[in-house]
Amino acid sequence: MKRNRPKYKQIIEAAVVVIAENGYHQAQISKIARQAGVADGTIYLYFKNKEDVLISVFQEKMAMFVETINEGIAGKETALEKLLVMFESHFKILSADKKLAIVTQLELRQSNKDLRFKINEVLKDYLSVLESILEYGKERGEFAADLDIRLARQMIFGTMDETATTWVLNEHKYDLVALAPKVHKLILNGCISENAAS
Repeated sequence: MKRNRPKYKQIIEAAVVVIAENGYHQAQISKIARQAGVADGTIYLYFKNKEDVLISVFQEKMAMFVETINEGIAGKETALEKLLVMFESHFKILSADKKLAIVTQLELRQSNKDLRFKINEVLKDYLSVLESILEYGKERGEFAADLDIRLARQMIFGTMDETATTWVLNEHKYDLVALAPKVHKLILNGCISENAAS
């Protein structure tokens, strides 16, 4: 219920800004409250602590990624098209919100083991979308019958994730979305030349 209340959304958006600008460890609850325009105590009506704020930010934003990607792939017939839409959608969301990109690509990389476990739990819905595309491609004969779905999923997500992280570390100096077709081609065709393959 609390997730549908306006102040919850306000705090989530404020947390993205404060964490992006200050880093997770320097993002005090008081700063998040000030950015959200609420009293410090209000934060604790919605969240247990700062860790809970970070996990909730990730939950909310990953749900948006999943929804956007599912909408985009719904009308696509092939697995190849669906994969390209996934890459483009992922990169478009991050390009449109550079503070969110800093939070997802840098500030979620926490060394705390419990926190990392919770972050990985949140990723499951996103990864299941990717798995379903790979399974669909296998069923249609677009992908190899012996494709290792888990390995392919790890490699594809890892490639997208690292591409986005490098873009953030380079201070968004180039067009991330323009890389989607290149990532798509590399994942599908690898590094081998067409001449070598024949």
